[in-house]
Amino acid sequence: MGRFKMPPQIFRLVLLTIGIVVSYLIARQLLTPASFRDYGFYRGDALEEMASRTPVFAGKKSCDECHSEVLLKLAKGDHKTLSCEGCHGVSRDHAGNPDITPIKLTGSHCIRCHEANPSRPAWFHQITVKNHYAEQKCTECHVPHQPNEVP
Repeated sequence: MGRFKMPPQIFRLVLLTIGIVVSYLIARQLLTPASFRDYGFYRGDALEEMASRTPVFAGKKSCDECHSEVLLKLAKGDHKTLSCEGCHGVSRDHAGNPDITPIKLTGSHCIRCHEANPSRPAWFHQITVKNHYAEQKCTECHVPHQPNEVP
């Protein structure tokens, strides 16, 4: 019985496969950060980098320092789970300097969440803008912090 002779095209495919695997392993070794997998399947240094960033949002606690009566009213209504900055925008500068005023509510802020959308749950209050009101703003008929109240 003679020695097995591999066809040249199969031999080239095997060499190509080995070359690809070796290239991948070398690239993986050179390109993977040293802190990868320190704390799981991500780069460990990312935690330090993210923690060193300056926070953008002030948070409800900052609003509570001056606007506790509004937060108490809000806690009784449907919007109790919302952050103040969800409607009023980023307010870190306002929390540090009360002379800088956050944005005022407009109808578009309400519509952003309450425009009829079939992907939202049925219990969520939704409106079709053209049927609900004509030229008015939401705040003319609804109190933003207590939407079920009439102004």
